[in-house]
Amino acid sequence: MTATYGAVAALTGTPTFVYGPHRAPAVLGWVLVALAGLAALATALPRLRYPTVGLLAAAAFGLLMNVITLVVAQRVDDWPAALAQALCAAGAILLVRLASRHRRRPARNAAPAVPTAAGRRVQVAAVVGALAFVPYAVMKTTWALGGRFAGMTGAQMLASYRRNGASPLFLTLESWGLDPTALLAALGVVLLFALVRPWGTVWPRWLPVVRGRRVPRWLPLTPALLGAATLAPYGIGGLVYCTLGAAGVIAVPRGDAPTSADTLLMAFLGVGPFAVYGTALALATVSYLRRTRARTPEIPAAATT
Repeated sequence: MTATYGAVAALTGTPTFVYGPHRAPAVLGWVLVALAGLAALATALPRLRYPTVGLLAAAAFGLLMNVITLVVAQRVDDWPAALAQALCAAGAILLVRLASRHRRRPARNAAPAVPTAAGRRVQVAAVVGALAFVPYAVMKTTWALGGRFAGMTGAQMLASYRRNGASPLFLTLESWGLDPTALLAALGVVLLFALVRPWGTVWPRWLPVVRGRRVPRWLPLTPALLGAATLAPYGIGGLVYCTLGAAGVIAVPRGDAPTSADTLLMAFLGVGPFAVYGTALALATVSYLRRTRARTPEIPAAATT
């Protein structure tokens, strides 16, 4: 399906890749065809699977932002590019599942599910990733409650959101003192701790129906893989951009802020947390993959004699 979509897009002149506000040449649709062929080859060659996952994840960059825009603003900036990203993300997830199934599954009489937690260093990284959102949440919540931050009042920010085409849902939540992006950041923190704490591998006891059962790997890993592949590069790239702007190497548009310093403050608080969170999410995702992979139970020594 990815190959067909890429070929049709290339032949019809439909751009499927974007960089910032710009569309890449439509001929790059053949990259999707190549990625689809590589993914097909990786199904037969295990050593190619994870490198191919990396390439597919890179091609899916921006999908999470499109999903957030769709949820918050009920629109997508570029549907052809979003569909290409979704197809690449789906391919990456399927290859990860195939790679995990390649290992031998546990026997039917294996021990029941046992909750596992990540190592101490990964848990510390998760805490740091969660705390990185505190300044961002303070900034956004201050505006949502009508206060002033970085030279902008809540009323001015609401007017700015309205001018920039924010959806009625977004504006309604802001008027209630609830910033949608801060709420999404809170969900991201929950996902991060699900990847490192025991309740992310086995459902806790207070859940009546699924208690004690293994959490399906795809449930946390799907958003985790998308988030790590999107937010870490987005945040790191944004920090580099802001740092160059602060050093005067490049000019950063002032936008609606009163001064350039206010713009840089908002920019640093807007992208910096995603660099820290995205990195922590990547570490937590790798830890979760290792802890939940299928293992063949050990055979007691007495059984072999």
